[in-house]
Amino acid sequence: MGSHGSSFSSLKAYGRALAETPKRLACRAGAVSTGTEETSKIGARSGSTMQRTLRWFDLVGLGIGGMVGAGVFVTSGTAARDLAGPSIVLSYAIAGLCALLSAFCYTEFAVDMPVAGGAFSYLRVTFGEFTAFITGANLVMEYVLSNAAVARSFTAYVASAIGLPTTHKFRFTVPFLPNGFNQLDFIAVALLLLITLIICYSTKQSSTLNILLTTLHVAFIAFVITVGFSKGNWMNFSQPSDPSKPHGFFPYGASGVFNGAAMVYLSYIGYDAVSTMAEEVRNPTRDIPIGVSGSVVIVTVLYCLMSASMSKLVPYDSIDVDAPFSSAFRGGRSDGWGWVSNVIGGGASFGILTSLLVAMLGQARYLCVIGRSNIVPTWFAKVHPITATPINASAFLGVLTAVIALFTDLSVLLNLVSIGTLFVFYMVANAVIYRRYVGTTGPTKKSWPTLSFLLMFSTAAVIFTVTWRLCRYGRVKVVVLGGCMAVAVVLVQVFQFWVAQARRPEFWGVPLMPWIPTTSIFLNVFLLGTLDGASYVRFGVFTAGVVVVYLLYSVHSSYDAEGDLDGIVEILAVQKGEEHLEIRKEFDQV
Repeated sequence: MGSHGSSFSSLKAYGRALAETPKRLACRAGAVSTGTEETSKIGARSGSTMQRTLRWFDLVGLGIGGMVGAGVFVTSGTAARDLAGPSIVLSYAIAGLCALLSAFCYTEFAVDMPVAGGAFSYLRVTFGEFTAFITGANLVMEYVLSNAAVARSFTAYVASAIGLPTTHKFRFTVPFLPNGFNQLDFIAVALLLLITLIICYSTKQSSTLNILLTTLHVAFIAFVITVGFSKGNWMNFSQPSDPSKPHGFFPYGASGVFNGAAMVYLSYIGYDAVSTMAEEVRNPTRDIPIGVSGSVVIVTVLYCLMSASMSKLVPYDSIDVDAPFSSAFRGGRSDGWGWVSNVIGGGASFGILTSLLVAMLGQARYLCVIGRSNIVPTWFAKVHPITATPINASAFLGVLTAVIALFTDLSVLLNLVSIGTLFVFYMVANAVIYRRYVGTTGPTKKSWPTLSFLLMFSTAAVIFTVTWRLCRYGRVKVVVLGGCMAVAVVLVQVFQFWVAQARRPEFWGVPLMPWIPTTSIFLNVFLLGTLDGASYVRFGVFTAGVVVVYLLYSVHSSYDAEGDLDGIVEILAVQKGEEHLEIRKEFDQV
């Protein structure tokens, strides 16, 4: 009766659906769900439920395990040698601050709406289905690519552990494939498939394994820091091995520090994975703030200490980008400590296992919740009744990641991942402001003051970033940068004074609203501006592909799902002899 039927039942039906694309797009693109729907009705589409078995220490362990292996052991070498030099320490501190501010935004959403969808769910209840899908697709992409990058680095550290040069990575070169895609890494493939089996088996058992591995890994990190500071040379903080290279703690200037921060931001994807575990947390109100923010603070301190020990051990221009810590103990003043290089190879491989375990848990839960929304096939939403894990999403993404890791070089992956992470964190910071200041009914429902503020603030941040990036140093640059900062501060102050908050979180909220999320917005825009043009081209191409998928499939699948719901409601209305809208309200409440 009221059901729209399936748009994919036949070619004729699909043709009719495509002809109605503008109408369906207007109906679904801006459609928002509520927090209650995300946690109940939409969640029911998975069939079985995920079990609430995780505590705060599980989340802290997952956060540390997810971030440490992926960060220092993959991106630190490239960022230190090519971008920041010894000031990589400050790059990690800046990236950590930005991540902590974003973590506050994530925490407010996760406590209020403890579902497995992370940023996808947060944006779906705020800005609607289309924005959530663009963000969710980029999230899944960044997880898959970062996991592929980490798995390939695992091979390099295995080589170091047994004493082979890092140029011998147990990879097979295929001459006819293009450069960057011609070294096949079967060890990475085997590792990814093994972890896929583990996360399909049990979330709680995966967390227990992660805590054990992470505890041992942190002890190993403490050893590396201690040896690095005791055996390194302070001269390496200012003197490169090649006299022709730039000298000093800031060999590439302040811009190099921020370029390095954008690169190492990959390191903080792990806390985002923690937010996807919210549906499996026993006490979300208490455990999520401790787990998310606590893990970011601990990991930032570890990153800064580790990068400092690396910089003290070896000049920045001599760092091995594939295995920076192993190579560091083969240089500098570490005579007699060469054996530590082999230990580091094994230890880093050990840490990479934890980071992969956590990240692959996270990527599966993102795809599972996207499947619940009918934007992608609901097959991905299935939760196994025995293991209580999203088994289909876990298996599919595990295989996809393994295929990418087989072919693709580390350098091809890193910029794509950084830009995706920064974009998602930027969107969540905007969303937390919008949700606080725009109500659902009455005069607070007006969205234009908040949207205007967010647009103007982001514009000021973009002008600041472009000026910093493109203008030469001089009076004009200083005036423009200072003006942008002043405008940004005034905008926040005026917005805070004139626009009242429409809602206040019941359990946990971002403090100093709206200063913390706006600072996060500004920092993320700035870090986005430090990436190269090729990153934006690749990001734009991928996003355009996502839009095409949405227009050809997702909007129609979502429209069908909503139509099926309308059909059920209309039948109930006829049977009860009541108005359609009244029955719909009853149905939504149930």
